[in-house]
Amino acid sequence: MPDKDSKATMDTEDTYGGKASSEPQNLRPRVFHSIKFFVLCHSLLQLAQLMISGYLKSSISTVEKRFGLSSQTSGLLAAFNEVGNTALIVFVSYFGSRVHRPRMIGCGAVLVALAGLLMTLPHFISEPYRYDHSSPEDMSQDSEASLCLPMTSAPAPTPSNDSCSSYTEAQHLGVVGIMFIAQTLLGVGGVPIQPFGISYIDDFAHHSNSPLYLGILFAVTMMGPGMAYGLGSLMLRLYVDIDRMPEGGINLTSKDPRWVGAWWLGFLISAGMVALAASPYFFFPREMPKETHELRCRRKFLADASSPVSKGENSPSEQNPGESLKKQDDLVQIAPNLSVIKFIKVFPRVLLRTLRHPIFLLVVLSQVCMSCMVAGMATFLPKFLERQFSITASYANLLIGGLTIPSAIVGIVVGGVLVKRLHLSPMRCGALCLLGSLLCLLFNLPLFFIGCSTHQIAGIIHQPSTQPGLELFPGCAEPCSCPSDDFNPVCDPSTRVEYITPCHAGCTSQVAQEGLDKSQVFYTNCSCVSGRGLVLAGSCDSACSHLVLPFILLVSLGAALASLTHTPSFMLILRGVKKEDKTLAVGIQFMLLRVLAWMPSPVIHGSAIDTTCVHWALSCGRRAVCRYYDHDLLRNR
Repeated sequence: MPDKDSKATMDTEDTYGGKASSEPQNLRPRVFHSIKFFVLCHSLLQLAQLMISGYLKSSISTVEKRFGLSSQTSGLLAAFNEVGNTALIVFVSYFGSRVHRPRMIGCGAVLVALAGLLMTLPHFISEPYRYDHSSPEDMSQDSEASLCLPMTSAPAPTPSNDSCSSYTEAQHLGVVGIMFIAQTLLGVGGVPIQPFGISYIDDFAHHSNSPLYLGILFAVTMMGPGMAYGLGSLMLRLYVDIDRMPEGGINLTSKDPRWVGAWWLGFLISAGMVALAASPYFFFPREMPKETHELRCRRKFLADASSPVSKGENSPSEQNPGESLKKQDDLVQIAPNLSVIKFIKVFPRVLLRTLRHPIFLLVVLSQVCMSCMVAGMATFLPKFLERQFSITASYANLLIGGLTIPSAIVGIVVGGVLVKRLHLSPMRCGALCLLGSLLCLLFNLPLFFIGCSTHQIAGIIHQPSTQPGLELFPGCAEPCSCPSDDFNPVCDPSTRVEYITPCHAGCTSQVAQEGLDKSQVFYTNCSCVSGRGLVLAGSCDSACSHLVLPFILLVSLGAALASLTHTPSFMLILRGVKKEDKTLAVGIQFMLLRVLAWMPSPVIHGSAIDTTCVHWALSCGRRAVCRYYDHDLLRNR
């Protein structure tokens, strides 16, 4: 985007113009007047910002278990940072040329860092995590506390609808509200970072260097989500209360379904990175001297890659360069010169004109459909991998951050290379989008058949022949005073039936066997097991855990093929709408993607998961353990 090219002559390119002239060079180090240094700083800032924005998705199941959230609530929390972003993006675009852009970027980044710190506050103001109902000092004895004890007084109360008010989510209502506020501030702080940074680079970089700088910026930025999942993989290996461990330690491993990792530590690290990356922006000038020289590497690249290119009817090379430059400059000056009232009056007409454009509308609708799938999978795919293939949250994040995200990055890069090298016309860009979508669908069809049925859980998942009027727990556990909201799962290896606690399996004794690398806990004399046999501590492993790698490889291949359409679809929009509507069309595109895809999709997926879990629950009291047993519908729907 040209920036007041009437000033950008050979005489003024080597001097500080405008407001920059009032800031003597000796007030700042020379490096802050270099657009190359700005590109470096902005790449690191956007990398850190996407890390902190995407980190919640890597720890979504952990946050659910820690605070007893439903999947619908966690999906709404993950999508809530789009609310503030969507509400302010139009106004930020309008005031973009009227403010000190580097300082606004720095202020936004500081707000993002503060929001990240606010996300960690619930950990510090909440009580230590208790994975059973004993006191924190006695948590190491939870195995013995879960044994079947004969009834000595009144039987355990039967759950009823009156117990719904004690649902764990209501107990953490205050801290959940803090997290929603933090997510909103996270979205608000991120509003000025990308648009102001891109326009600043384009204004003061040499016109031939600007695409290279933006390419470097996007390449570094795209690593942010992958690093977020990688950070989540590392942090979730640590116990949530690593800063306040109970005396005697804990008897949990990361494979235990009750394990909660240090989800808050990732926000702390990401917030520190954003704060460090934000500090240089308060030293950049409002305007800096425009680059006068083309980069040698780009000059050499263009010389090697130069070849005759077919020129269309509207090719810029067929126009007078001065007229073209003046026309673009006039178009750019329309928005800044409008008053707020005139801008509000003009905006609906331009919006309606853009939405009535058939190419724009169809491309955006296809992107909305694709983004709905991506938003849902990005939020709940780690949780699905945990439940379906019996892997830890840390390993699930490692697979996504190490395979799926890099595959998507490769797809975006390959799509851009194909558009540039093959000089694709709008018609061929549409064909490439169609081909990428069809191949993505084709290679993702096997995902419907990779998996296995859920192992049976006594009292929650019944045999098909079971009549719907059964008691809450099997009759064999009736002599035991088993609390309905405890969770310490055990598995019968002979029948692959899981029980909520050893008490619900009727077990009266415990045996610990020391192994080479870890100890194995058994429960014996279990009345609900055939032959009063033994059960193993922990959930039953999935029968298809060996299919996790083929599954994630197919998901990664589908992500690469879907990302192949990213650049061609953008080119369809940029080449399809009028020149004066391009900037606003891209803004409307992002707004529609947020409103129709990134905001509702996680909530819809979470609501579907909750519906399944509540359908399995036989009473409201069962919801206390529902968050451990919910199963995603990403595969079934």
